[in-house]
Amino acid sequence: MEEKHIYIPNISCGHCISTIKRELSEIEGVRAVDGDPAAKIVTIQWNAPANWESILKTLDEIGYSPEEK
Repeated sequence: MEEKHIYIPNISCGHCISTIKRELSEIEGVRAVDGDPAAKIVTIQWNAPANWESILKTLDEIGYSPEEK
């Protein structure tokens, strides 16, 4: 299983985390999505067939692109 902790600067509340969880959970292979709105950090765990590129594409499409902190 792969795991990444990413910083998403435009997270402002729990609803943002819920949206990210809902959208990423639709990708086959994504196992867990958790986030901290105060820290603007999201943790994503996945297995194949999910991959980092498909996760990034989905985040970009829903307006939650990660940034280097």
